[in-house]
Amino acid sequence: MKEFNTTAVCTPDKHYMVDISERVREIKKLVDAGKYFTINRARQYGKTTTLNALSKVLKDKYIVVALSFESIGGAGFLNESAFVREFCRLLRREMRIGIDVPDKVRSDINALFSRNDDRINLGDLFDLILEWCYGSTKKIVLFIDEVDNASNNQVFLDFLAQLRDAYINRDSKGETTFHSVILAGVTDVKHLKGKIRPDEDRKENSPWNIAADFDIDMSLPKDGIKRMLDEYEADHHTGMDAAYMAKLIWDQTSGYPFLVSRICQLIDERVCKTVSPSDAWTKDGFLNAVKMLLSENNSLFQSVASKLQNYPKLREAIRSILMEGTKLTYTAQTDSISQMQMYGLIKNDNNTVAVANRTFETMLYNLFTSEDELNNNIFFKNGSMDKNQFIKNGKLDMTAVLSGFIRTYTEVFGKLEDRFKEKDGRELFLLYLKPIINGTGNYYIEAQTRTQTRTDVIVDYLGEQHIIELKIWRGPRYNTEGEKQISEYLEYFGIDKGYMLSFNFNKKKEQGIKEVEINGKKLIEATV
Repeated sequence: MKEFNTTAVCTPDKHYMVDISERVREIKKLVDAGKYFTINRARQYGKTTTLNALSKVLKDKYIVVALSFESIGGAGFLNESAFVREFCRLLRREMRIGIDVPDKVRSDINALFSRNDDRINLGDLFDLILEWCYGSTKKIVLFIDEVDNASNNQVFLDFLAQLRDAYINRDSKGETTFHSVILAGVTDVKHLKGKIRPDEDRKENSPWNIAADFDIDMSLPKDGIKRMLDEYEADHHTGMDAAYMAKLIWDQTSGYPFLVSRICQLIDERVCKTVSPSDAWTKDGFLNAVKMLLSENNSLFQSVASKLQNYPKLREAIRSILMEGTKLTYTAQTDSISQMQMYGLIKNDNNTVAVANRTFETMLYNLFTSEDELNNNIFFKNGSMDKNQFIKNGKLDMTAVLSGFIRTYTEVFGKLEDRFKEKDGRELFLLYLKPIINGTGNYYIEAQTRTQTRTDVIVDYLGEQHIIELKIWRGPRYNTEGEKQISEYLEYFGIDKGYMLSFNFNKKKEQGIKEVEINGKKLIEATV
C-alpha cells in the first residue's frame, strides 16, 4: 500500500504524490535544446524528486550522470586536487550502478581517483570529460543536486567556469561536451559568487552567466492535489470530498510540496488514529492536522528559523510585512527580496511582496509573538489565566475574549497614545489570544484583507470559525464602510456572526462592546 512521504525522494510506485509529468516534460524541452540551467527552489520543494523523475524520462535518449554534492564534505573543496578526486568518486558510484562509460574513460576515472598528489587539477578532469563526451554513443546530461554544499568554495566556481568554457567552445568551435547541465539547490550561483568575491566586477561576472532562465512553476496545483487524493480515496474508501479537501490544502500551503504532503501524512497517520477515516478527511480533520503541523519543529521550519537568525535584515523585512502590514514593492533586483524568495519565504503578489503561504504566515506570527511574550508578559499571562471563562460548552466565546482583551489593555496601558500603531494592537491581540486557543484552535491572517488599515484574523476553534476585523478608528464613515465590508466577508464564508475590534483615540469614545446588525449579519463591535 502506498503512503505519503516527506523525506528524501518521492516515487510514484511507493508514494501518493501529485503527478509532475507535465513539469518534467517542460524541463525536458530545455534539456533537448541543450540548455545549461539552475533549478533554485526552497528546501523540500521537490527538486530531487523532479530530477529523479526527469532522469527516468531522459535515460532512453541520453546518458544521465546524476550526482549530488551532499556527499562531498568540506575537505573535498579545499583545492582542485581534492575536488577532482571527490568528483571521480561520485562518477565511480554512477559506474557501479550501470552507467555506460567506455573502458578507456572508466580506467582514467579510476586512475584520477587513485592518484594521491596535489598536481591534479580541473584541467585533468575536463580533458577526461571531453574525451568521454566525444566518444560516447549518446549525448551526456549532467545533474548536480545539492550544489549548496559548494557554498563559499572557490574551487567550485572554478569548476563552473570550466563548464562555461566548454559550453562556449561547443557553440563556437564545435567541441563535444555535456549536452545539458542542471544545477539544483536553494542558493543560486550569483549568491555563491557574492559570498566569495565581494568586489563588484567579479560579482557581476558570474561563472554561470550562460544559464538559461528557469521559470517553470514547481508548486503543486489544486487539481493535481485532487487527483492525488482521488488515488488515495480509491485505495481507502473514506468518502472524502477530494475537490474540497484539495482546496483546503492548497489554500493553506499555496502548493508548497512538503507542506501538502505533510498535511496529508498527518491526516492519514495521526488523525485517522483518533477518529474514523471518514471523519479524518474532513475540514475538522484538516484543521487538526494543521494544528499538529504548526506545533512541530520539522526540518523545514528549522530551516526557515535559521535563515531568519542568520539574516537580520531579511528577518526585519518579514516582521515588518506581517506585524506592521508594510507593503513592499516586489523588485527582483533587491537583495533582501531575492533572498526571501530564494528561501521560499515570500512570493510576488501583483508586484507586492507577500508571505509565501498561510502556513508560513502563522508559523512566523507564532515565532514573533513568542518573542513578544517576554516584553508584554502580562497579556500572555492574562489570556492564559482567564482561559476557562472564554470556553463555554466546548466552544470559544469570542465576545468574552474581546471583553477580556479590552479590560487587560485598559489596566496595563490606560488610554491609547498617539504613538500607537495598528501593528501594536495586532501583536497584543494575538499575544492575548494565543494561550486561549493554544492546543485546540488555529488562527491566521486573511490575505485578501491584509492592509495597513484593517486586518482580518480568522480563528478556527473546534470546527467553528470566528472572523475578527482589527482597525484603528477613523470616524463613523470609515466604521460604516468597515461594517459593510465585514458583512460581505461573512456572507462569502457563510457565517452569520462577526467581530470588529477598534482602537479609538477619541477622548469621548464609548469604550466597550455593542451588538449591531448589518445586512442580516450580527456584528459584535469592541472598542478600546
